[in-house]
Amino acid sequence: MSRLIQAFLTGIFFTFIIDFFVILGVKLNYIDFYEIDVYYNELFADHQNIFIYTFFTIIFGFLVTYVDNYKLSISIIGTLFIISTLTLIAPVGHKVGEVMLMKKNVTYKNNKFSFRGDVYYDGRTHITFYDNELKKIILLNKKELIE
Repeated sequence: MSRLIQAFLTGIFFTFIIDFFVILGVKLNYIDFYEIDVYYNELFADHQNIFIYTFFTIIFGFLVTYVDNYKLSISIIGTLFIISTLTLIAPVGHKVGEVMLMKKNVTYKNNKFSFRGDVYYDGRTHITFYDNELKKIILLNKKELIE
């Protein structure tokens, strides 16, 4: 039983490190590029997928704790670590940020206006939106939008 707990905790640790670098690359190369006002902690907390996190926790925990071939374990975890740090390279981090956060050709309405364009970031209270008619980035308050 203690080996199972060790595998779970080890998996959480390695998954957290890899997840940290992916979100850091998105923050540096996508969020900061568009000057979106969001803290790293909020970005990290709001964009976790419990199923993906659990999957990698189980895989990493199994590799480190139960696989006796250390070269295999180190090569797999090392490769995934290198892949996660690739988001620190500007074009890669920007593209990952687009895939994770951007929604294209979206229409929103409030009491006065209709907005057509791309969502750059959908935050807790505001939406960072590129309006195609205005040709600029605007902030939309979620409370003012009509479904």
